[in-house]
Amino acid sequence: MSDWMVTQSPSVRRRPRALSPLREHLRDTFWFAPTAAMVAVFLVWVGAEALDTALVDALRENRDYETLDELLRFAEDAKAVVTAVGSAMMTFIGVVFSISLVAVQMASGQFTPRVVRLFVRSRITKATFAVFLATFVLTLLVLTSFDSVDDPRAATSVPLVQSVLTLCMVALSLLLFVLYVNATLRLMRISHVIARIASESFRVVASMPVPVAGQGAPDLGPETAWVPHGGRAGVLRDVHIARLVRVARKHGVVLRLIPRIGDFVVPGMPVLAVHGGPVPPRRALRYAISVGVERTYHQDLGFGLRQLSDIALRGLSPAVNDPTTAVQALDRVIQFLAALSRRPLDAALHRDRAGAVRLVQPVPGWTELVDLGLTETRGCAVGNPQVSRRMLAGLDDLLLLAPPERREPLLRHRHLLRQAVTLAAQNAPDREFALRPDRQGIG
Repeated sequence: MSDWMVTQSPSVRRRPRALSPLREHLRDTFWFAPTAAMVAVFLVWVGAEALDTALVDALRENRDYETLDELLRFAEDAKAVVTAVGSAMMTFIGVVFSISLVAVQMASGQFTPRVVRLFVRSRITKATFAVFLATFVLTLLVLTSFDSVDDPRAATSVPLVQSVLTLCMVALSLLLFVLYVNATLRLMRISHVIARIASESFRVVASMPVPVAGQGAPDLGPETAWVPHGGRAGVLRDVHIARLVRVARKHGVVLRLIPRIGDFVVPGMPVLAVHGGPVPPRRALRYAISVGVERTYHQDLGFGLRQLSDIALRGLSPAVNDPTTAVQALDRVIQFLAALSRRPLDAALHRDRAGAVRLVQPVPGWTELVDLGLTETRGCAVGNPQVSRRMLAGLDDLLLLAPPERREPLLRHRHLLRQAVTLAAQNAPDREFALRPDRQGIG
């Protein structure tokens, strides 16, 4: 019988955030943060210009032309600085991010193309790019506020606040540049890339419903209909859980997601099965299912293992020949499987406020996750004693943590690994060395 995953009791569970899918999708884009920053800096500039105008008007009403004359001289010096910043900022942006694109290309070729997503999702990268563009836009706006008159009696605006704001943005840009370089160099190191992948994977685990003790698999009722996919073909990235639960509760049905997150779907393919009632209106399910060109971390339990396995395979390829990288990836694979060794899998049950099951979401089972994390790396471990020793040590650790009913895939992988190494080793000492469990591989 499949294990089932259910949410917490209605009194203590947290309802899904309605904008959670939108938030995750915006994290996978690179246009939103710079656009929002440029709009924000325009609004700030409008406020700063109003303050400068109010300051000049107050000085003119008080006939304090001496102070106005000093401000005009300050504005001339500030204009030179703002002009220099504006002319240099765009060049600086082009050089910095051209180097960054080269670094991303090198990382995707060395590790796996899927790690590019880590650079796209990097908050410091988006913040740096956003602040750089916002500073450039601000300098252009501030330059329009300078008056060409020298007579303080005829001056209408002296961009004092705007100039100070520009200098603050320049200082912030320099600070973010230092942090950005540090973050980019960290992402160029394989250990940090693997750690980021593991961290994103554990966020998926943390977002999954928590089992409720004493509640087993519910009776979903007969399947009355199914809902076909009406959008474009692509990878099922995620579903809007809160919206689907509301629709199912409103129409008194239970919805069951047929494909898993990460599956490729085509138009006309059934994506939702309806249990216990009529099909909800198509407009009610609009935008509840998101399809894209590639998988994302959001709700995809196996995507992290997929990337770790790819990195390990790349390290074990004859062109790279880097078993230490494969061992580092195996460390995180073992960590991830250990965290899921006693957790119910196979399906996630999402309940409404009354505690009734409204959405059933399939997730990979224990055997599938073990095979995903170990099969391909095990096939390339023959001839690499560092990898075979680390994998055997990891399997022994997992056998201690996993309950008896989940030990079969672990025992199978250990048996196949021992069998392959035994057949490939030419002499007994090499065979014994390659089959000795070691958590560091060879050290």
